[in-house]
Amino acid sequence: MLRRYQADLHVHTCLSPCADVKMSPLAIVKRAQTIGVDILGICDHNSAENAPAALEAARRHGVSVLPGMEVTSAEEVHILALFDAPEPARELQETVYRHLPGENDEETFGMQVVANADDEVLGFNQRLLIGATTLRVEEIVEAILSLGGLTIAAHIDRESFSLIGQLGFVPDDLPLDALEISPGISHDEAVRRYAPSLPLVQSSDAHKVEEIGRCRTGFLVEEASIEEIRKALEEKEGRRIVR
Repeated sequence: MLRRYQADLHVHTCLSPCADVKMSPLAIVKRAQTIGVDILGICDHNSAENAPAALEAARRHGVSVLPGMEVTSAEEVHILALFDAPEPARELQETVYRHLPGENDEETFGMQVVANADDEVLGFNQRLLIGATTLRVEEIVEAILSLGGLTIAAHIDRESFSLIGQLGFVPDDLPLDALEISPGISHDEAVRRYAPSLPLVQSSDAHKVEEIGRCRTGFLVEEASIEEIRKALEEKEGRRIVR
């Protein structure tokens, strides 16, 4: 049976150096449960190390989590990767880590906290997660798709770190599943401005607890899975985006 799910597919945890340290996996899941967000996409910068903790916390609180990450290309384009399980996210992470130079400077960029599902700190990631990989956009998209993931060009309406902002256009031959718009623009304005050839989703890009769910995308689907969301994006078998 199809039902409506409220999804926020772009949420950072305390692993992202630009996120509030209060953005623990447990705090994020509890906030989503409180405000009626059914599906969370956990997308930290260039890492998926907090996604398993978010998934574990979500199971306890009736929220669905899609493990993923926000990968920065060599062109400084942000691409969202979302998966059904931690294993493919971990595989993508290994690829990203091999192509991610530099070490984090906590005083400049912030702490990168690895936490568990009980709000306990397990350690600190020392890689330069805020930096760019040496992977081109098409290489990132290919890697995500090869692992069965969903590929979304992040916040295309932003001047920096977006596909349109960095490249000036959306390549016709880039096999993306969707384009994301930020809270700074309405769906109607985005359609007028970009005339997108791909489905539009809107997410919070939350870096603070109170930002979670400030923008959402509704999906009419059977369950919270990559396959069902992809069907909704393609408007197959009755699945669709609902606004």
